[in-house]
Order: sequence, then C-alpha cells, then structure tokens
Amino acid sequence: MVWDRQISIKSDEEIAIMRKAGEINAEALAAAKAVIRPGVTTAEINDAAEAVLVKHGTYSPFKNYPGPFPYPASTTVSINDELVHGIPGKRRVNEGDIVSIDCGAVFEGFVADSAITVGVGEISAETLHLLQVTEKSLYLGIAQMIAGNRLGDISSAVQRYVEEEGLFVTKEYTGHGVGRRMHEGPQVPNYGEPGNGMLLRSGMTIALEPMVLVGTAATKVQPDGWTVTSRDGSLTAHFEHSVAITENGPVILTLLADGTPPHQITGQ
Repeated sequence: MVWDRQISIKSDEEIAIMRKAGEINAEALAAAKAVIRPGVTTAEINDAAEAVLVKHGTYSPFKNYPGPFPYPASTTVSINDELVHGIPGKRRVNEGDIVSIDCGAVFEGFVADSAITVGVGEISAETLHLLQVTEKSLYLGIAQMIAGNRLGDISSAVQRYVEEEGLFVTKEYTGHGVGRRMHEGPQVPNYGEPGNGMLLRSGMTIALEPMVLVGTAATKVQPDGWTVTSRDGSLTAHFEHSVAITENGPVILTLLADGTPPHQITGQ
C-alpha cells in the first residue's frame, strides 16, 4: 500500500466536500448491493458501482492503485472467506454467500471510502451473527471518535465487542486517515488499549473498517497478489465508513443523501 503518513486536519468546507464524495460513494455501494443475487458475477457488481461514479463525474481511487500489479477495478468484491481486496471478475455469487464490497470515490480532490457486507438470499444464523457483530463494532468505534479521546479508544471498542461475541479481528489490516489521498495518517487498528495512542482532534477524517473473522485472526494473501483470505478458510465480513471528528462529535460522511447507510443489518 502507498501511504501518506501525514495527518491532515480538514476545514469545515473540506469536510462538506468529503460529505458529497461520501454521498456518491454510498450511492455506488447501494447500486452494487441492488444487483446482488445468485448467478450475478463479481464483475457485474463492480460495474453497477462504477456506473454511479461515472454518472457523477467521479472516479474510484482503487483503480490502478499500486500493488503487485495496478488494481484493475473501481471496487473490491470479496466472497465468504475473502476478507478484503477481492478482484471482480467472472466468479458467480451463490445463494447463502456473503459478499463484501469496498468502494471509493474522488470528488473535487477528496476521497470517500466505505464498505458493506451483504448476504445473498438465505444465510445461516452463524453468518448473520458475523454480519451483525461486524456492523455493530463499526458503530461502537465511531462512537469513540470524539475530540480529546485517543486512537486506542476507537480500536479497543471494536476489539472488545468482537471478541466478547466469540469472533476475531484481523491484526494485519487497519483503518486509516482519509482525505486528499485514500491512505493518510493515522493508521487505526481494530485492536488496542483504551487511553493509548494519538490524541483525536477536531478536523481529523478517518476511514474506520472493522474486518472480522469467524475462526482465526490469521490471514493469507492469495496468488493473485491482492485477495486476502482467512488462513483457515472460515467466513469473514467487512464494514467501513469515512468519519469526520468535529466539535459536535463524529459525523459519518459515507451516507446516502437521506442520511441512511447504503446497507444496514440492524438498527443502530
């Protein structure tokens, strides 16, 4: 990953631009979710999101992102044991699968980044529990994004809840600052100690992304150089929002125009 380690404090005007980027990004994720059904390909899911970005004259920072080879799509589409960075292609979605879609949008030079995990048709109780825990852990972390708190307060809130529910957070992939670049400082792990780490300041913008696994915290990168899976082949899920820390508390930037998320498992 190419990282800009600098932490950028955003003005109110810049946060407003990021909110518009986030609205477009949420619309793209909602469009991707709408086409998910048994038999659809991961390329078709990506194409639905990309069409929204094109409609708004925006583009994804994912496409051509440096790595083992330039990333070829506007989204990552990861199925079942694929935690993150699944490359869209000819693979077809089946009944009972879960599909994680991560999307970015660049609007007027600012990035929005968010992700959802969607069940395909009927899913098992274990799978639903995974989705519910992952989603709730995201909002518990967001609730700690208050000026004067520390990064560890965010990370520990995610970890504590996930592990209380008998699941695992990855130790190898993290949330991150977001703004003029997709990956700014600081890194925000999904594990940590409350009261530790960097002081949170108003104007910071962070993409928080719990990545949760059923059977293990361990992961491995597949031969394509991008796709990350659970090491034991167990199920995984991923939810993400870009969030601004403000004097009035955390503001989720990656919501639809009506203020709702593009996908929600339970009421928060």
